[in-house]
Amino acid sequence: MLVYVSESAVKPVHLASGTLEDAYIRSGGTTRKASRQEIGGLMLNSQSPHFEELHASMLKSIPEILDALDFRTIYKLLEKPIPQSSEEVVIWMQDEKMIKPMNLGYYITNFGALAAAYRLQDFDSLNRKVIRVIKYKGLNKKETEREFPGTKGYAIGFEGLLGFLDAVLPKSEIIKNALREDATVYPKIALREVIANAIIHQDFTIRGAGPMIEIFDDRIEISNPGKLLPTKKIDRLIGTTPESRNEILASAFRRYKICEERGSGLEKAVLAIELYGLPPLKFEELENSFRVTIYSPKTFAEMTPKERIEACYQHSVIKYFSSGGMTNTSLRERFKMNEKQRPQVSLVIKDAIEQGKIKVKDIHNISTKFAEYIPYWA
Repeated sequence: MLVYVSESAVKPVHLASGTLEDAYIRSGGTTRKASRQEIGGLMLNSQSPHFEELHASMLKSIPEILDALDFRTIYKLLEKPIPQSSEEVVIWMQDEKMIKPMNLGYYITNFGALAAAYRLQDFDSLNRKVIRVIKYKGLNKKETEREFPGTKGYAIGFEGLLGFLDAVLPKSEIIKNALREDATVYPKIALREVIANAIIHQDFTIRGAGPMIEIFDDRIEISNPGKLLPTKKIDRLIGTTPESRNEILASAFRRYKICEERGSGLEKAVLAIELYGLPPLKFEELENSFRVTIYSPKTFAEMTPKERIEACYQHSVIKYFSSGGMTNTSLRERFKMNEKQRPQVSLVIKDAIEQGKIKVKDIHNISTKFAEYIPYWA
């Protein structure tokens, strides 16, 4: 009986009964014991494999690969023509890091399954990573109205997920071109960016948990397993350079045009939130997860003092990256308030300054009417 053990691509290996000095390497067509210098070189060049690159399946044939992964939708997202031969598709899948060749077959990688699987439940290590959508009655989790567990890979199922949310989320009636139309209460671009971020930035090392979208009467909570990376701060997420623990997935989502590049996605989400007259986005780092809450519309009077200050801060960030500074007028327009309500907005700005959220752009400007304000860190 012959047992084939493939070489390790990430670090030297040794017999279980020995130590690292009992490592072996291939040299000149033979297997021999590695020298101390060779082991040192192997260790210097060793690396930890990315989760996306690990195997999600047993060894499969080409027909089995093509039956498991929806490559056609990925080609459509990339706006590329579908090749005529299976061999061309397989070569492309290898370049996309969806599969790995091995002797007489191929392994589907975690990325391949997460992006393009017809059914994520068919992969034992990933069946808990599906996106769950839960709709509750009322303002808490006391009574579940419906639950919709996802099945498809993230990339091929993303547009369908957004379409499904559009169907189940509340709508408001507006007048457009003298006709009544139903408009969603929540801006689609905000939902798109927040959900894409939850998928991309989740911590796959946390087992038994995946992205979740929970719908309440007054809000949507979108959460993912894992906390922020150590280099990130909650109040610096908008407009900053994107950084992900899942680079292969993040890069693919940008190429598939599912999310924005260069950190502009959350900026667009906040702009849409302001346009729709919603309270500010709420970012929360929980015990073992990260959550973003999008609230349904509230008037200035209905917002809490904390929400008003956070809206002021987020508005200052958006204005800083666009026009250079926030003014009383721009914040008043953000809150959908009239000129007579300028003093109320001035109080919000004053409170935001006192809490260290914003600061005056020009400390030598003594006119409060024309003063500009920027985030505290600018």
